[in-house]
Amino acid sequence: MTKHNFSAGPSILPKEVFDGSSNAILQYQQTGLSIIEMSHRSKEVGLIIEEAKSLVIELLNLNGNEYEVLFLQGGASLQFLMVAYNLLNKKAGYLNTGSWSEKAIKEAKFFGEVIELSSSKNNGYRSIPKDFDIPDDIDYVHMTSNNTIYGTQYHSAPKTNLPLVVDSSSDIFSREFDYSSYDLIYAGAQKNVGPAGVTLVVVKKDILGKVSREIPSMLNYNIHIEKKSLFNTPPVFAIYATLLNLRWIKKKTIKSIGQNNLKKAKMLYDEIDNNKLFKGFVDVQDRSLMNVTFDLVDNNLSNTFDVIIEQSNISGVKGHRSIGGYRASLYNALPIKSVEALINCMDELKIKFNK
Repeated sequence: MTKHNFSAGPSILPKEVFDGSSNAILQYQQTGLSIIEMSHRSKEVGLIIEEAKSLVIELLNLNGNEYEVLFLQGGASLQFLMVAYNLLNKKAGYLNTGSWSEKAIKEAKFFGEVIELSSSKNNGYRSIPKDFDIPDDIDYVHMTSNNTIYGTQYHSAPKTNLPLVVDSSSDIFSREFDYSSYDLIYAGAQKNVGPAGVTLVVVKKDILGKVSREIPSMLNYNIHIEKKSLFNTPPVFAIYATLLNLRWIKKKTIKSIGQNNLKKAKMLYDEIDNNKLFKGFVDVQDRSLMNVTFDLVDNNLSNTFDVIIEQSNISGVKGHRSIGGYRASLYNALPIKSVEALINCMDELKIKFNK
């Protein structure tokens, strides 16, 4: 029996992606070769990369003359370093909304002064920072759009005339959004993009080449742009699976996917708010549509609830080790029936204890 997969990442992807990518492992399009043994310099792989780039621009509704799409490696964690290497000349401003923001700040400090424009650390990252000023003398502003650990999310982008950089690893392609607000978007693939192993970077070309330092080739966005994501051997299979997922997103449409994600989140948050055995972790106005974090009011019930979850074939709802509790990740490919299965578990616990 298939699991209800609420994993925060690597996470659920559409069945079409699994079917198509597994067939390509056996043989790619009558070439007599598996996708995992084909040269990254081949015509076939070149077409895969170009189509994937084109779909990224189309789905994010960006100007392809202004933005470049890169398929890199190293996850968002390497982008914490690369962003600062390429953009931080003297000083940068970061919005601190949790662990991933903290890691990005740590890496950026190797290259210049980093100021926290605002932080929600004092309230345990239960909200999104608001009412902050952005000085004119910084090179860029960095934010994390969705916080997988704590379950908070920006529902609009900050207003600034400075380059705006976003780590959108866990909510890219999940809703209609004005992505042209951002000058650089990066995302580890293993949520809504594709399998782990490839990292998506979408960068506005005119923000590059302005730092005074020398940048090693492997960490230089301009080099990767010049080489069309082929400076080193790219993760061909992961890019192909990403292409299949992008095709699925286009077929479904971002609008429809966003509406479905909103429906799933509302169903689960309504249960949390109305079931007296549970409580949400973050402020209501900043709740994530992708990662729903919650806990039991009485932790003595956790063993019973965990058994109910396991018996219902539900996987991946254990909260991050830093905050505990539970976390249900509602990524694009998660069906509504899986959310209904989790809600049934919560109701079963309520019935069992007459609440």
